[in-house]
Formats: sequence, structure tokens, C-alpha cells
Amino acid sequence: MTLISDRLSRFKPSLTVKISQIAREMTISGEKVISLSSGQPDFDTPKHIKDQAIKAINDGFTKYTQVDGIPELKKSIITKFESENDLKYDLDQITVGVGGKHVIYNLFMSTLNKNDEVIIPSPYWVSYPDMVNLAGGKPIILETEMKDNFKIIPKQLESNISEKTKWFIINSPGNPTGTVYDKSELKEISKVLLKNPHVNILSDDIYEHITYGTKFYNVLNVEPKLYENTFIVNGVSKAFSMTGWRIGYGAGKKELIKAISKIQSQSTTNPCSISQVAAKHALQSEKDFLQDWLKKFESRKNLLIDFFESITGLDPFKPSGAFYLYVSCEGFINKKLKDGKKINNDMDFAEYLLHDAKVAVVPGIAFGKSPFFRISYATSFDDLEEACKRIGTSLKKISK
Repeated sequence: MTLISDRLSRFKPSLTVKISQIAREMTISGEKVISLSSGQPDFDTPKHIKDQAIKAINDGFTKYTQVDGIPELKKSIITKFESENDLKYDLDQITVGVGGKHVIYNLFMSTLNKNDEVIIPSPYWVSYPDMVNLAGGKPIILETEMKDNFKIIPKQLESNISEKTKWFIINSPGNPTGTVYDKSELKEISKVLLKNPHVNILSDDIYEHITYGTKFYNVLNVEPKLYENTFIVNGVSKAFSMTGWRIGYGAGKKELIKAISKIQSQSTTNPCSISQVAAKHALQSEKDFLQDWLKKFESRKNLLIDFFESITGLDPFKPSGAFYLYVSCEGFINKKLKDGKKINNDMDFAEYLLHDAKVAVVPGIAFGKSPFFRISYATSFDDLEEACKRIGTSLKKISK
């Protein structure tokens, strides 16, 4: 009898986490690696948010809370949805988990039966397919193309829907491409979904506040009739630079929230009490700091686009949101290195940059779309400039 369960064979560890770990280990061993693999802002959590967490500790708010979040935090989430998204929810339609990933995991564990299908547009956030697999479902990958701005073609969506389809995932602004859907595009997608009322929509809005000259819309803003079929996941990780605080939240119909709470009660129980207080304050307070962050993100984005556009063989996609650059490296596939080895795919390309340039990027295969690589520009301008220099020097060593 083997010790490890069969379910582990159904999914792979996160490649983004793996590469970040390799970069950390290389740094510990004395190599000066610039890691552009992790999706977390380099800014500190704003002081007024940290101060509330310190107050919660000093006030003794350090015990168990309600399984799926304190009422005060849920109320602030409800207010956020109403004031920012023009969407109305009640307390029993809100769940709070240990990060957005945890909320999505709970959702799939609560709703997927064996071989239930989940339509996932590619490129996708690395965890979607594996969480579906872990829950016993079947990921249905819907390919998108750079020429279409990595956006879903409604006819293609419709052709991928079957009687087994339980969920369709939309992530806008998206990871890894930074694609943002406008109202007209969401409207066309909505028409397909309205014709298929058995399909539920998972709207992952975690990058909602990180956009460049474009307005964020949730699918419910353009088609309220989908309200009963839509589950929204969001959190404080990205917009408030609170990745380590681990607070995410979801909104949907009551039966879903009740089921998620049941799963959570036998796994993590409540999210960290102190983090909940900090998240409550974050959602209630002004986000003046965000404008400065967005300006810095945009200057970093422009630096990288200019650099990669100057390299023959690389083609960066220009994002409208999030803080990632998805770059085609097709021009370097099958090229030879000085040692005679060949770059066969984007994994080889990323490994070459890691070991020769000492720059960590994530290969496109992790996101279901090759030959590309993803760079996170949620790091300092100086580090990005240095990374560009190193990458430029390394790419010159590759035979044309």
C-alpha cells in the first residue's frame, strides 16, 4: 500500500511558486538573482492598515472568529460591492477565506462532482486547472490568441459548452496577460451564458483596481440577469499589497456560501482574526496611495515594453491591467546556445535566463500558452532596469 494518495497525481505544484523558490535558494547561496516571477506588489502595506492590526493585537482580538469571517468585515465587503460595483449582497451571501485562492478552492470542492466540466480560457492563472482536477472536475481549456488580445471569442465559448459544463471562469484584469474586457465584450459573452442557464460564472476580480486608462466592469454590470449564476472572488492582496495577510472573499447565492462554510469549518476554520480587522479597515478607508502605485506600475510596464520591443525575436503583449507582461519568445525557439544546447521551448528559455542572466521569469507553459514567458513588474524600477541589461547581454550569446 502506497502512502501518498492517488489524487496528488491529478495535479502539479505551482510552477510560479517553484521558480520563486529556486530564485530564493540561488540568492541564499550567494548568487544575485532578480526574481520577476512572483505576483506580489513590492510596496509595503499602507501604515494606516498596519496600525489597525496592531490595535487589534493590543485589544486582544486574537481568538477564533466565525468560520467564514466576522460580520464587521462582511459588512465592509457588502459596502464595497455596493459603492464600487453597484452590486447588492446580504451577509449570508458573503464568505471570507484565507486568500482568494482558498475561496476558489472551497468553491470547487463544494460544487464539483466527478467529471463536471470547468471552462478555463488560456493563458490562465496557474492554479485554476489543478484546483479543478483536485476537486474531481475536468478542466476544458479554451484557447485564446494574442491577435485577439487574448480575449474569448463568444462563438468559441459556445462551442465548448456541454451539458456537463458547471463553471466558466473569467479573470479580468487577467493573470498572466493583463487583458481587460470592456462592456461590449462582456455583453457578447453574456448572450452566450444566458442561453446556457446551467453554466455558472466564476468572476475572478482580484486585479480590479489595477488598470491603465481603462475602466473595470464585472459581468453583472452589463448583464444583471446572470446574478444568480455568478460567484465573484476578490481580496485585499493586490490592491492593498497585503499578500501575506491572506484574506480573500467571495460573493454569491446563499446555498453556495453555506456549502463553502461547511468545507472551511473542517479545514482552516476562520481566517486570521487580526488580518480580518486589517482587511475591514482597508476596504473602508480611502485608497489615495493607489494612484501613486499605478503611476509606478505604468512606468515600469513602459520600460519593459520598450526593452522587449527592441529585441528581435521577442514580442510583448501590451496589458491594460494587472502588473504582468506576457512576452512571446517564439523567435528564440530552436536557437542554439554557445555550448551547443538548443532552446526547444519556453521552459528552456526561462531556465536559460535564470542560470545565465540570473533573472527569474515564468515560462508560458505554466499558464497553458507557449512559447511565452511572464514577467511580474511588481518590483522596483532599478531592479527592472538591471534585469533588462542582464537579459539583453544573455540573449546576445544565442546564435542567430
